[in-house]
Amino acid sequence: MNFDEERALAIVAHEAIVETRRRRRWQIFFRFFWMGYFLLLLLILLGLGKSDRDNTSSSGPSSKHIAVVPIQGLISADSDANADDTIRSLEKAFKNPHAEAVFLDINSGGGSPVQSGEIYRAVMRLKGERKLPVYAVIADAGASGAYFIAASADEIYADPASIVGSIGVISHNFGYRELLGKLGLDPRTFTAGEHKNFLAGDQPLKPEEVAHMQGLLDNIHQQFIKAVRDGRGSRLKETPEMFSGLFWTGEQALPLGLIDALGDKNTLRDAKYKDLKMIEYKRDRNAFERLMRDVGSETSASLRRALDLSEQVNPMQLK
Repeated sequence: MNFDEERALAIVAHEAIVETRRRRRWQIFFRFFWMGYFLLLLLILLGLGKSDRDNTSSSGPSSKHIAVVPIQGLISADSDANADDTIRSLEKAFKNPHAEAVFLDINSGGGSPVQSGEIYRAVMRLKGERKLPVYAVIADAGASGAYFIAASADEIYADPASIVGSIGVISHNFGYRELLGKLGLDPRTFTAGEHKNFLAGDQPLKPEEVAHMQGLLDNIHQQFIKAVRDGRGSRLKETPEMFSGLFWTGEQALPLGLIDALGDKNTLRDAKYKDLKMIEYKRDRNAFERLMRDVGSETSASLRRALDLSEQVNPMQLK
């Protein structure tokens, strides 16, 4: 075998080795891919199974107690204080024959009018199905959407220094048209529909759009006011400022009829249910469920950014 033949044979052998290694790498890659896929599927099934057990098969405490349903932090679809989880906890509390009362443990400055309204209506519906006393207990804040929910209770309690009220609706954005001009930027937005680029910050305000937005806010505000009037009834001592968006301390809110008494969970329990334990009804998401919720929220936000599908105005909030 001459030198050229040996060299050609070495090249062929080297290529064969490279190809073998390449195939082996792909085999390893696909092996780990499928292992990861089946592991993820298993985690999903286990997570769903645990969630179902937590929310359907468990009948809750088997002795007399006070059911405490927390409503804390921002009220929104992707927070702990969301309507789906809160209503599920409320339904579980009302279905437990050993629950003597429900405490709405409120510490929130408000949030989504949709989420708040859903919880309000759920409490009113459940009270109609079972005559179980419902007490709203406000800690640092029971304002805006949180007060919307509190109005569904039979009685409302608050600390003397709690923030109570803020019966109003808000939606906001900001204009940056002049700034873009100074920067030499020329925004270009393409729409189908005269008002699709509604109240855009890079465009001058249109009177008809401002009027339309004000109509939306007024309509939601009236829904809020009706819920408060229906829930509080003759106890409410209405003033011109009551539905203006202003808020008061618990001590100031008492003579206005926005609350029924000053106190906290412990003083309320000692006064009405001295020998009963308070047991919290709250959906416990496992680590996998929390991860999937966070990933879902972030994926949705990333998709909106990638496709430039941002909201035209900030979501309306009760405030």
